[in-house]
Amino acid sequence: MESVILGFATIVAVIGVGALVAHLGVVDLGAQQVLSRIAFFVASPALLVTTVAQADVSDVLSRGLAATVVAVLVPAGTYMLIARWRWRRSAGERVIGALSASYVNAGNLGLPVAAYVLGDAALVAPTLLLQLLVLQPLALAVLDADVRGTRPSVSEVLLRPFTNPLTIGTLVGLLLSITGWRLPPLVADPVELIGAMAVPGMLLAYGISLRLGPGFGGDVPPGELALTSALKLAVQPLVAYAVAHHALGLSGHALLAVVVCASLPTAQNIFVHATRYDRSSTLARDTILVTTTGAVPVIMLVVWLLG
Repeated sequence: MESVILGFATIVAVIGVGALVAHLGVVDLGAQQVLSRIAFFVASPALLVTTVAQADVSDVLSRGLAATVVAVLVPAGTYMLIARWRWRRSAGERVIGALSASYVNAGNLGLPVAAYVLGDAALVAPTLLLQLLVLQPLALAVLDADVRGTRPSVSEVLLRPFTNPLTIGTLVGLLLSITGWRLPPLVADPVELIGAMAVPGMLLAYGISLRLGPGFGGDVPPGELALTSALKLAVQPLVAYAVAHHALGLSGHALLAVVVCASLPTAQNIFVHATRYDRSSTLARDTILVTTTGAVPVIMLVVWLLG
């Protein structure tokens, strides 16, 4: 349990540093854009190369994958239906809202939680690879098309993601994982060093936005923020439990792993995507804040009930 608290405390501390340097006038709001762009185009692809290369791809075929897929589709689909009817959100805005309600922090928080709470970092692999290889490429294809003001065709959905640096980084890492190849140190060391910038860059940019951007809630209707937060903190773990236990018959440690992964908060890189495409960045930012705070008691409760 200490590792869970430490993981969240580390995230909060780095966000706090970003807010502090913004408050002291060391950086302005433009620094948040620069950090977000560096994280999106440079550091995150490098991180994905090293992260996916170390994952066991065979784990993605585990029984828990089906529960993970349903646990993503239910909250994401619920948000998209309500947002289109209630708040008339554009396609790009609905994508960011759906990701905020369902895309978990499987990387910089999920990996340590899986390692120290569940005892095996590989248990987060199904969630990690599903997000990196399916959800993120599809979402980025829609966001690209929305920014251009066009409707994405089937070919664009299938091909456009492969021009995105995050997808390219993921595919390179996947190739390394499948083949067992290793990058030579002359290449691997710089890639690993650059990749180490990704998480702190995201968190610092997030902290700067909290201090200098629109106030909490900003122009986001309270009901919309409540919806994304409730879908992420309550609906996603409950759906994961129901499908894994009642439909798939999982129990014990396997069930605990699926539900804990579904209980992780919204990933910080959703804010990076929202900023990059200028779609619902305040909603993404505040959902991350609410769910990162709320996920601590949720994960503790899950571990206590199922552990």
